[in-house]
Amino acid sequence: MPYRRRTALALAAAVAGAAGSAVLASAPAAQAAVVDVDYACETKIGPKGAVSPVDITAVKSGNAYTITMSFEKGVSDSPIELPKGVMTPRAELVLGGADKGTVKVKGTPNTAAIPPDTPIKIGRLTGTYTPKKSGKVTFTAGVLIVHALGMDAATCTPKNNPKPSLELQVTAPGGSSDSDGTGTESTGVGELPRTGPLDSATALGTLGGTVLLTGAAGVLWLTRRTAR
Repeated sequence: MPYRRRTALALAAAVAGAAGSAVLASAPAAQAAVVDVDYACETKIGPKGAVSPVDITAVKSGNAYTITMSFEKGVSDSPIELPKGVMTPRAELVLGGADKGTVKVKGTPNTAAIPPDTPIKIGRLTGTYTPKKSGKVTFTAGVLIVHALGMDAATCTPKNNPKPSLELQVTAPGGSSDSDGTGTESTGVGELPRTGPLDSATALGTLGGTVLLTGAAGVLWLTRRTAR
């Protein structure tokens, strides 16, 4: 009897492992990359320029996504000190693929004074994107504006035609299907890649439930076979 019990548990674990592998293999994933963006900036003290690595990420929230744009380097500087709270950056992300238009993202005011002739740290800018169409959507760095001392002190435009920093498979609210640009129709099945920590926890919870149910089914089947 102990031998049969060990055999049942071993087979259940094997079946559950196979089911878990299938779930992980079929899970969609967003494609993100840190892209070097060469900004040409028009400022109140003349033209400036700098290359900054830009990262764009997305976290699913209801029917929309919270989009975060991160800069690793400053793109301009100021000839005078900028006191705390007087500088706020904002930018546009250019959509491509299944959806078109722009997404506006905005940063928070500087938390500390910025010394003169020092690159202005942009940090993270956030905004909300709600898909209008289903399919693969790309997000590319667009115009960046540094608002300081009550005016737009610098307007920076990418001049190197940067590649998208993020590609996301999305479904429009209501589950509408539109062409994803590849000649096929997007059905929404298996879509909505999730890139945030909360979404990862949800995915793991779903996987755990699948393994548990599959394991219970395997044990029940073996028990019935043994009873015969």
